Amino acid sequence: MKLDSKLRWHLKLQNGLFALLFLALIGLLGYLSHDYRQQWDITQNSRNTLSAASRGILKQLAGPVRVTAYATPQDPKLGDIRKLIREALAPYLRAKKDFTLRFIDPADQPQQARAAGVKLNGELVVEYAGHSEHLTTINEQEVSNVLMRLARSGERLVFYLDGHGERKLDGGANFDLGDFGAQLRNKGFKIAPLNLGLAQQVPANASLLVISQPQVDLLPGEVTKLLDFIDQGGNLLWLVDPEPLHGLQPLADKVGIALSAGTVVDPAAQQMRLPATVALGTRYGYHAVTRNFTLLTAFPSARMIGLEDRKDWHGTTLVEVAQRGWVETGSLDGNISFDRKRDIPGPVSIAVALERQQGDKNQRVAVIGSGAFLSNSFLGNGGNLDLGVNLVNWLAHDDRLIAIQPRPNMDGSLKLTRTSAGLFGIGLLVVLPLLFLIAGVVIWRRRR
Repeated sequence: MKLDSKLRWHLKLQNGLFALLFLALIGLLGYLSHDYRQQWDITQNSRNTLSAASRGILKQLAGPVRVTAYATPQDPKLGDIRKLIREALAPYLRAKKDFTLRFIDPADQPQQARAAGVKLNGELVVEYAGHSEHLTTINEQEVSNVLMRLARSGERLVFYLDGHGERKLDGGANFDLGDFGAQLRNKGFKIAPLNLGLAQQVPANASLLVISQPQVDLLPGEVTKLLDFIDQGGNLLWLVDPEPLHGLQPLADKVGIALSAGTVVDPAAQQMRLPATVALGTRYGYHAVTRNFTLLTAFPSARMIGLEDRKDWHGTTLVEVAQRGWVETGSLDGNISFDRKRDIPGPVSIAVALERQQGDKNQRVAVIGSGAFLSNSFLGNGGNLDLGVNLVNWLAHDDRLIAIQPRPNMDGSLKLTRTSAGLFGIGLLVVLPLLFLIAGVVIWRRRR
């Protein structure tokens, strides 16, 4: 084919237009990449993306959050510690525009580090709304817990009834609630025991009172103080086991709940290799505590909790269990089976929330038919911790902080010995290129 001058001119014009369009496309993509960013997180549990709980906390922080990292450029053990801090906080910086991070070298600025109370290399000082907290462990759980504490307005005091063999919120035994109490402290609550044999009343500044199963009878005067607390609009979390109430029946009558005898038996637990007396929560009511809550929960030795028809209280069932189970009113020894004459078929309500307007207070009460579901032995099962924290946030009127708690990173790290790393490097940088070169030479010779 012979090219004349006209055809050459058309070809040059087409090539020029193509080059101009290509350059315009590159410029447009550069402009869009400057104003719009898109990323995909393919790690095992989205470690580079904030959880819904952390994003929700950031939305509650109306003002700027300033983080000051007191870190040297290099650390003898961690290496480039500033890079590690920057990577850990990168999701927060992307999610909130006025979330800022700055670095101060404590070796160059020792007076500034001492004034800030910094003791460790890599320590963070997080500031919001005139308050600040120090952080030495950097992961999403710890950072979000600090932000949650800073987001709370005012002091939150949680008292737990003590003096009758109850589970303690600072106890270390398997049946105690010490791990749960530690989680509450991490989220900005203050925990204290309350012995009504000594105290004149439940303190007026209590955000809520926690009552777990007493092992001995309360004195009549103590019960009167509890009833006065309810009459004055106090908030209550009551963990009830399938045991005698030891003097707390007037409290059940006061808040309008019906406590049935017997223990819930859930055949679904046996499929999970758990005792049949562990009720599995999979069905939740429509309530602020359980809205969008889809985690499995486990309630050992659960008790049926019913709602009485009362005009003063508005009640909601929070958790239903044992859709194919029942309430066993007989002995739990030996082979347990359903008896139509005496047992109550499922599904069974084991957790309720009650609310009413008491004077100028919006009073809230939650009754859970299992004292052990928040114990040190069972707190880590499924969503038990999440449900417990949601309950306390709701009872303390911190509805805006109700969310599924962020999980720790699950991604594993690959650690190679020096020999393994050397062999890997030789294979990648030497052997593999040689194989490609040899294959290329063989293909070239065959074609010739």
